[in-house]
Amino acid sequence: MDSIAINTHKMPDGTPSFHPHARRVGSFIYVSGIIATKKGLEQIPGVQYGENGQIIGQDVVKQFESTIENLRFVLDEAGSSLDRVFDVTVFLTNIDRDFKLFNEIYGKYFSDIMPSRTTVEVTRLPSPVCIELKVIATVG
Repeated sequence: MDSIAINTHKMPDGTPSFHPHARRVGSFIYVSGIIATKKGLEQIPGVQYGENGQIIGQDVVKQFESTIENLRFVLDEAGSSLDRVFDVTVFLTNIDRDFKLFNEIYGKYFSDIMPSRTTVEVTRLPSPVCIELKVIATVG
């Protein structure tokens, strides 16, 4: 079965980390970890920075919504969409602080689809974010 790398010009380049934005295998789309970074922006949406550039806060709602926008870019490039998502893995850096708000906003996007989901807390992520998604979808 062929494996095709999927990249979109709407997202920051994934190749410095040696991975595509997604990979299509048959009718499945395996999306690499998606975060809130924006092409052309140095600062990440939902991350509050202090005067010296240090991180002083995280807004899980802003980060999740930005992450969903990025996910849409990748899925669209792959010939899929949010309504074709069937599995989501969520990584949160502070589940006590962020899970309730995240879950409320998650329902806005996925309550009709109801993909399977796993949510875990991690001590940190490679970028200064509080949420990352790993998604599997099908081609439309």
